[in-house]
Amino acid sequence: MRIAVLGAGGWGTTLSILLSEKGHEVSLWSFLEKDTLLIRTSRENPAFLPGVHIPTAINVTSDVAETVDGAQMIVAAVPSQYLRGVMARLRPVLVRGVMVVNVAKGIENGTLMTMSEMLHDTLPDLDPQLVTTLSGPSHAEEVSRRIPTAVVAASVNHDTARIVQSTFMLPYFRVYVSTDLRGVELGGALKNVIAIAAGIIDGAHLGDNTKAAVMTRGIAEIARIGVALGARLQTFAGLSGIGDLMVTCMSAHSRNRHIGVEIGRGRTLQEILSGMVMVAEGVATTQSAFDLARKVGVEVPIIEQVHRVLFEEKDPLQACRDLMTRDPKGEIW
Repeated sequence: MRIAVLGAGGWGTTLSILLSEKGHEVSLWSFLEKDTLLIRTSRENPAFLPGVHIPTAINVTSDVAETVDGAQMIVAAVPSQYLRGVMARLRPVLVRGVMVVNVAKGIENGTLMTMSEMLHDTLPDLDPQLVTTLSGPSHAEEVSRRIPTAVVAASVNHDTARIVQSTFMLPYFRVYVSTDLRGVELGGALKNVIAIAAGIIDGAHLGDNTKAAVMTRGIAEIARIGVALGARLQTFAGLSGIGDLMVTCMSAHSRNRHIGVEIGRGRTLQEILSGMVMVAEGVATTQSAFDLARKVGVEVPIIEQVHRVLFEEKDPLQACRDLMTRDPKGEIW
């Protein structure tokens, strides 16, 4: 199969390598010409995936039209807040019948659209039956080194999800299928907000008890939003829910946890972001999650406190105290 991967960050590069290993003809699009030339000549992506060899069989280009020319599948690996702009460039060249696999995790600011909703809004001719989201606990740093990983491919069309499953599956990369596209997308996006909270706990040395409580109550908030938007509750107990939440809250590879750790140590958000090369989806998603919860009328105290810490400069320890002193409740309500 001829596959176009849009986005030469860590995940896009990793998936290009994986798909090439599977025997597909892969073209990788990089936004900047200088990065394209560096990857072509060195066969490495030092900014995002140092030390990992990129096979010569992968065509690397900064020309979107060239990347998608003849492609049967497009993998959208662009950070969520930039995805609309990149996909809009495909309008003149998108061929009917092409499958699109989204791997970005986020909710668009303002519109509060999931990534699949944004794709349909940006590309009206895109067939909803051919859109899939690939999500789960899958850091590029580990997948690129063939560390065993499991993810889920979700589409409203079961057959489409099965095609994506067979396209990506390798002995070290196991792919499950789901038809709960909404739930898988929301789980993958909203867990980044909770990961920031978990990082704050680590940075402030509040302890494992606190972190476990935030993770557990965090998945309850994620599920509460998801169910209100029509997702299936059981999805949030799966790979794109608690699985992705666990790895993002605990891993040293997690950019969102890293932001939380630095805030917990007393740094400001702007100081942290100015020193980062990679995009941490959770910052923008925190605003969307806060707005989305208000829109659907569900209570999300952890997400609200993360929003106040990030955007209102609230003291993290005071945020923790405010969470602990809320009115008593049953665990399931």
